[in-house]
Amino acid sequence: MLFPKKVKHRKWQTGRKSPAKMARPDTRGTTVSFGSHGMKATTASRITSNQIEAARKVLTRVTGKGGKLWIRIFPDRPITQKADGLKMGKGKGDPKHFVFEVHPGRVLFELDGVEDAIARDAMRRAGAKLPLKTSVVTRN
Repeated sequence: MLFPKKVKHRKWQTGRKSPAKMARPDTRGTTVSFGSHGMKATTASRITSNQIEAARKVLTRVTGKGGKLWIRIFPDRPITQKADGLKMGKGKGDPKHFVFEVHPGRVLFELDGVEDAIARDAMRRAGAKLPLKTSVVTRN
């Protein structure tokens, strides 16, 4: 599982998942830079470190020894949750897990050293593990 080694602030302010702000396309990390095939987000969502790991397992099975995989996102936003059965108040909950906020257009994973049909199928299966819609893109 991915999580930061050290954070400056243990708890962040919540922020809002308003449809207008989340649907705004990303400006950075939108092109395939390292590999030949990439998985691009077409909708917005928050991806947990467990979901990134599930998609990574699908892609590493395909790459084998000949291929290479790049993970272009890292979950650094802490999500807090209070324990079950507690009354209201008494402060903010403890950090539960880390997420990465994805906006449309962000490249999530990249593959290289794998045939075109195999890479596309692997990206499609890995995209099924994520809570957003994705598309497969190739380097121009």
